[in-house]
Amino acid sequence: MEGLPDLDALLAGDKAAWDRFVAQASRVVFAAVHRRLGPAGRSDEAEDVVQEVFVKLCRGDFKLLRGFDPARAKLSTFLTVVATTTAIDHLRRNRQASHAVEDLPESLLSQDPNYVERVKIPEGLLSGRQQAVMTLLYDRDMDAAEAANLLGIDPQTVRSMHHKALTKLRAHFALDG
Repeated sequence: MEGLPDLDALLAGDKAAWDRFVAQASRVVFAAVHRRLGPAGRSDEAEDVVQEVFVKLCRGDFKLLRGFDPARAKLSTFLTVVATTTAIDHLRRNRQASHAVEDLPESLLSQDPNYVERVKIPEGLLSGRQQAVMTLLYDRDMDAAEAANLLGIDPQTVRSMHHKALTKLRAHFALDG
């Protein structure tokens, strides 16, 4: 998204500011929604979910949008999180008849191998060991036993540090609504 929209005017109810915001944010929101619905074979529902995201953002006198803190994340990151969780909620609410994974076409289960989404973890949020465990598990795609062997610790310690790191990250990136 180019530049931060005038959130003060938007939150004050300025329709023109809202229209500019929607025009700017719609590409980011649509991409995040489509990334979740596409693999489930539900891309045709993306426009409805995008609309649901914008309704969610302005509901209750913009309560969710008022919770945006530019010191914690970029607006595009905030919108991606809101859109992704809305899409996941939509899929959960509207589950079609359950299918065995074996019955689904491979194209629905595959992921774009070139797509990498990075989350910027604030300095000092995780301990050095937690950061090392997260790097080994996610960046180097190791399992807990491999990471434990490399670090010279017990695999259960790796799992425990992983859990504690995820707990810290969830608390840091938690959103109301």
